[in-house]
Amino acid sequence: MPEEKPKPKKSEKSDFKINTEKMTQAGIQFGHRTSRLHPKMNPYILGVRNTVHLIDIAKTSTKLKEALKFIQDLIAENKVLLLVGTKIQVKDLVKEVSKECDLPYVTERWLGGTITNFASISKRIEYFKELERKKKSGELEKYTKKERSEFDKEIKKLEIKFGGIKGLTKVPDAIFVCDMKKDDLAIKEAKVKGIKVIGIADTNVDPTLVDYPIPANDDAVSSVKYILEKVKEVVLKAKTKK
Repeated sequence: MPEEKPKPKKSEKSDFKINTEKMTQAGIQFGHRTSRLHPKMNPYILGVRNTVHLIDIAKTSTKLKEALKFIQDLIAENKVLLLVGTKIQVKDLVKEVSKECDLPYVTERWLGGTITNFASISKRIEYFKELERKKKSGELEKYTKKERSEFDKEIKKLEIKFGGIKGLTKVPDAIFVCDMKKDDLAIKEAKVKGIKVIGIADTNVDPTLVDYPIPANDDAVSSVKYILEKVKEVVLKAKTKK
């Protein structure tokens, strides 16, 4: 009997169940007006509709798979991915995905030095955690009502600033940026420290500023949601295999 050739394994590593039809329905292909085109996005442009650039979904699919493969390997190696999304319409989505995946996140303004001066940021995080601990244990009860009110206000402010990163004990190994233009400082800091960056690249940004650009609409919640849902699937699957 001739030796039976092993059947090729169906691996989600190769396709990650990327569905171009669903990507189109999510509006991933809609870029900005032609007047706002960054010349380095030219290779990812398919055409123009009503003065708006259309992104080539096939190229988005390829780049998304590359980014997901990198994230898969990162999580499998117990490394830390930080999600960054400070644009109003995606804040809640980023926070939700981060919490489901147990990933650190930034959804408010990026604090200068979060990566480049992590030692100082760490001290503030520790102070915040200590205040929280004291409140929980009742240690703040010895203060006057007015003083306790001031502590509560401070805790709320610190929660907004550091709530998403209070679990960080070191700089992240990679960051995922939902809007490369709005959170350009996060990208700059990551590059200074040699940290890998994945970014959703709309037609108005330079995709070469990040290691893993994903050409896509960064304004529509549906577009960002499709991409983040794929990130979530990959992260959760990689974590269960550890």
